[in-house]
This record gives sequence, C-alpha cells and structure tokens, in this order.
Amino acid sequence: MNWVLASDHAGVNLKKALLAYLEEHGHFAHDLGVENENESADYPDPADSAVEALLKGGADMGILVCGTGLGVSMRANRYKGIRATLLTDEFSAKAAKEHSNANVLCFGERITTEADALKYLQTFLENTFEGGRHQKRLDKLDAPLVTEE
Repeated sequence: MNWVLASDHAGVNLKKALLAYLEEHGHFAHDLGVENENESADYPDPADSAVEALLKGGADMGILVCGTGLGVSMRANRYKGIRATLLTDEFSAKAAKEHSNANVLCFGERITTEADALKYLQTFLENTFEGGRHQKRLDKLDAPLVTEE
C-alpha cells in the first residue's frame, strides 16, 4: 500500500516511527514533512499537503501527527472524501477500518506513546472494511448537507 505521512513540529518523532513501521512491513511511505521538531509548522499545512496527495491519487492512505491529533483530524475532515480518525485505542483502530474505512489516521505525539501508536496502526492494518450497512453510512458522509435557511 502507498502511504503519505505529514506532521507539524509536535509530531515529527512519532511520524518517523510510524513511517519506519510501514516500510518494515512492506508499504511504500512518503514523508511530506516537517523534518524536525525545531521547524515550526501550523498543523493545517501538513494536513493539507497529505490530503491533497490523497485526493490527487498520489497515495492510498495517509497518516497525520500533531501534538494531540485533534488539529490535523479536524483539518483533514474538511475535505470531501476524507475519513480521518484520531486513534487513541485498539478498539477504535479496529472500528476505524471495519466500520468507517478510514483513509487518514491521526495521532497525537503528546498523548500517545510510540508503542501504543504502532499497536493501533497494526490493529488497523489487520482488519478489513465490512461494507454492507457501513457503506450506506459512509455514503451519507459525502452527501450534501441539508441546512435550514
């Protein structure tokens, strides 16, 4: 699988560990930056870079890392077709694949240990999208919103 990874300065170290894990397990992983924790970056910028690569077909999946994972997940989910999820436990990692078919995994380096993040990634990779009733729900995510005027 072809992955794209990006982080702000608060997620550099965890991003590098996740990238190494993917490569060790036979995936192609491309790091879009930032390169070091001293390179200040606003979390929407790396999120935009990764999402744009996904939407243009430059990758199958994405990983975003910031301090909490909240900022990058909020930014990524503003794009139609993106199903970004913040992974904080193994159950959510399993459900993110089986029920939501997430295409962007988000992590918070300040709240998740490297060992836990690698466990969550492994859990996600070990599962498959169930489709069926879950596909109907995913279709609703991309449907236009009905708002009152």
